[in-house]
Amino acid sequence: MRTALSCSCSALLGLALASPAPRAAAADAAPVVRVATGSLSGIHDAKAGLDEFKGIPYAAPPVGALRWKPPQPAASWSGVRAADRFGPRCMQRPLYSDMVFRSNGMSEDCLYLNVWTPAKRKAGLPVLVYFYGGSMLAGDGSEPRYDGASLAQRGIVAVTVNYRLDVFGLLALPALTAESPRHASGNYSLLDMTAALRWVRDNIAAFGGDPMQVTIGGESAGSMAVSALMASPLSKGLMQRAIGESGAVLGNLQPMPLAEAQRKGEQFMHRVGAHSLAELRAMPADVLLEALGTSDSGGFDMTIDGDFLPRSPEAIYAAGEQAHIPLLAGSNSQEGYWKSLLDGKAPTPEDYRAAVQRQFGTSADEALRLYPGHSEAEVKASGTGLMGDQFIAFATWRWMDAQRKTGNAPVYYYHFEQPRPAKRDGSAGPDDGAVHSGEIEYALGNLDGNPVYAWTAVDRHVSATMEGYWANFIKTGDPNGDGLPHWPAVTAKDGGLLRQVIGADTHTTVDRNAARYEFLQRFEPDAHL
Repeated sequence: MRTALSCSCSALLGLALASPAPRAAAADAAPVVRVATGSLSGIHDAKAGLDEFKGIPYAAPPVGALRWKPPQPAASWSGVRAADRFGPRCMQRPLYSDMVFRSNGMSEDCLYLNVWTPAKRKAGLPVLVYFYGGSMLAGDGSEPRYDGASLAQRGIVAVTVNYRLDVFGLLALPALTAESPRHASGNYSLLDMTAALRWVRDNIAAFGGDPMQVTIGGESAGSMAVSALMASPLSKGLMQRAIGESGAVLGNLQPMPLAEAQRKGEQFMHRVGAHSLAELRAMPADVLLEALGTSDSGGFDMTIDGDFLPRSPEAIYAAGEQAHIPLLAGSNSQEGYWKSLLDGKAPTPEDYRAAVQRQFGTSADEALRLYPGHSEAEVKASGTGLMGDQFIAFATWRWMDAQRKTGNAPVYYYHFEQPRPAKRDGSAGPDDGAVHSGEIEYALGNLDGNPVYAWTAVDRHVSATMEGYWANFIKTGDPNGDGLPHWPAVTAKDGGLLRQVIGADTHTTVDRNAARYEFLQRFEPDAHL
């Protein structure tokens, strides 16, 4: 019998328990709601017109014997539990300098979520559940760039979710597979997300949300997770729309086969000197983190475990077995950069050709036809395109293309082009293009939450456009609305596919990069996160 993912209350019972509690009369009183496990007291932000609930447990702490187990149900409590601060972030190494946390420390006890909702709300509001990026190694739902207040002011119930990371969220071992009733291991991160979505289904009505209008979204690893959640038989019925910003588990970012993941897990087990699963579970979390080192390479991957992912996402999408829901997905203009390809060399046609030949060997001529470099400007443009495609844009395209072919629902494809402006401290000028993760603050309306950059009137206009698209899609499954440039769903036209360019000049274009991606699919048929 499956544990946390199948033994929660039924949706009907959960909705009954999740009825809104009476609101206090005082304008500044803490809002109180009742969910299936007890009553919660949040924060009322009168200026923003919002109620916020932070650090809500959606599953039991995955500690001790529950380390590397599917998430278990959260315990009930008596009285009113304060939900006025973010819970701890999950165990992680300090790998990425752009992450700013408002969390209450770091702990294995980290399975908490946060809710922003209009204070004067009616029932039946659309819901966004957003999963942070960070290579499945780092990140947290408390990061200001993911704050849900701006979308909540547009009449949306916004939710951010913490999920286990790195070795705590993705370890696969033969011993873990053997003890599992489903004969699977790894993917605890994805099982956490699924448990959170079940919590949302059963409890979001308490916050004014409609459990049948749930959009899941995420960036980078969070976007990859969205594509996996759409594919999994355990989760695909828990959402009605999906947003993916730069990332998917198709193309060159497919999950690892279970046997390979188990070998990787055994190598880690030997590295830390554990002789049994019991010994590994008894080790302090800090010791496990230290053994992982300081590089983001060599981390653990999502796994084709036979349970959450019964087979490869490529096969699931090809067969049309994924969630048949509207999808909004795309990537940025500078996901990679030409300098990483040339490794310090000048952007000359000669140096570019040599770099492409080193990478593609006998396929170099075909690569150069698709990514030409006959001038310095062309070298910079093609080199940046190639690096971004190989990193994450190709996988995102593959997801978009598969969903439009077999998903039986509209797909909206974007290309984000707005470079971030100069830093306020003068240490760096504007970016050349839209870098990886650079769209998050624009899409979620959180430019003011990032004081590093000197945001301009153009940036604010782009953010209003992009957040408007996102909000409309969350509400209706269609990004179009009053005051926004028209965004057509993906259809074939003039030898390419319609795609929305989002930036200072937002407009529709015809994307003709399919030949590039088909080449990469042949040359790099399989890689991992």
